[in-house]
Amino acid sequence: MRIALGLEYDGRAFSGWQSQTGRPTVQDALERALGVIAGESARLHVAGRTDAGVHAALQVAHFDTQVQRPLSAWVRGVNSHLPDSVAVRWAVESEGDFHARFSAFGRSYCYLLLNRPVRPALLSGRVGWHHLPLDVDRMGHAARFLLGTQDFSCFRAAECQAKSPVKEMREATVRRIGELIIFEFAASAFLHHMVRNMVGALVHVGKGAAEPEWVAQLLQDRDRRRAAPTFAPDGLYLCGIDYPDGLGLPDRGRLRADPLPGMTL
Repeated sequence: MRIALGLEYDGRAFSGWQSQTGRPTVQDALERALGVIAGESARLHVAGRTDAGVHAALQVAHFDTQVQRPLSAWVRGVNSHLPDSVAVRWAVESEGDFHARFSAFGRSYCYLLLNRPVRPALLSGRVGWHHLPLDVDRMGHAARFLLGTQDFSCFRAAECQAKSPVKEMREATVRRIGELIIFEFAASAFLHHMVRNMVGALVHVGKGAAEPEWVAQLLQDRDRRRAAPTFAPDGLYLCGIDYPDGLGLPDRGRLRADPLPGMTL
């Protein structure tokens, strides 16, 4: 039996998703809690690994088990053994040939950036921060150059292990709510540090250091060294996974509403 889980977590206390010797990870915390409820070890497979300090509003994972438990046990039971920074949102017995990673055909991220002169206190670690005024219209114009299927080498980390830098960017938007700027991206897949590097480039445009067309030139040059610095992980959230119909997942792995309505200022 294969159980699919919808997860959310605050990444500040973890060294990323993937299990690492001697470091706290989201995977280890979840597998320990699942093991308590299952009475046996459980191995999780995830839609996409997140880095240290990166959050998830909706991550999807699965595990296989022969143990019979009500679905509520995989939610409330597991949550009772998790730290406050991790929660199972839902659990379903998957249908068809479901795999959390390989069944996905898209992923969505958002980046929350506090744009004010003073650094955050209440939202420290949960939002990025930039002290200079940013022009959202200029950043939105620049974001349109990210759309389509193209080579994203200029936004790829040196340690990225993806086989190809070519991805399809389906959505790239920038909007402001008060002091909070929200960057939203949806793509077939993402390279290592790709979102944080794109945000860095858009902020570079937003503060007037480059014209919006500079982003198009970066993509054409395919040279990471010409782009802006990588932005901090603090404001980055995995916001959902796209799956085909017929797999029995709530809302096909996507959030139904604004990813973080409680975070708007």
